[in-house]
Amino acid sequence: MTKYSHDMLIGELTRLSDSKPGIMQALQRTQELLGFVPDTAIDQVADVCNVSRAEVYGVLTFYSDFRREAPADVVVKVCVAESCQSVGSRQVVKELHDHGYDVHSGNQKDGIACEQTFCLGNCALAPAAMINGKPLGRASATSILAAAKAAK
Repeated sequence: MTKYSHDMLIGELTRLSDSKPGIMQALQRTQELLGFVPDTAIDQVADVCNVSRAEVYGVLTFYSDFRREAPADVVVKVCVAESCQSVGSRQVVKELHDHGYDVHSGNQKDGIACEQTFCLGNCALAPAAMINGKPLGRASATSILAAAKAAK
């Protein structure tokens, strides 16, 4: 849902709690509703939370889970933390890069976005990845791309 009205978003955000919602809560709800947090929603979140636009922008840009652009059809997260690196995630990242996916910048190609993350909690099956929220253990570039294409 990327089209929204000012009144719809304000209404949804004010229903979050009896008191004013926190910035995180308002941003999470906005992303839940729209799929991302567009720049045009920053003022609305600031108004509802009774904070400055700068405070909202600071939270929005600090946390990597917030999206400022509409997400790709398929979002792949590849763990680049130490546990996964120790069993080959660097090679997975290199091979994805060779296929045109820059995990570090999170670029989109053919409706698939590959992004880095620093833990998926699946260290026992490292290297770990996640495709649209579904874990993939013992991941390789081949298995990640196959799962991503199947998820389209």
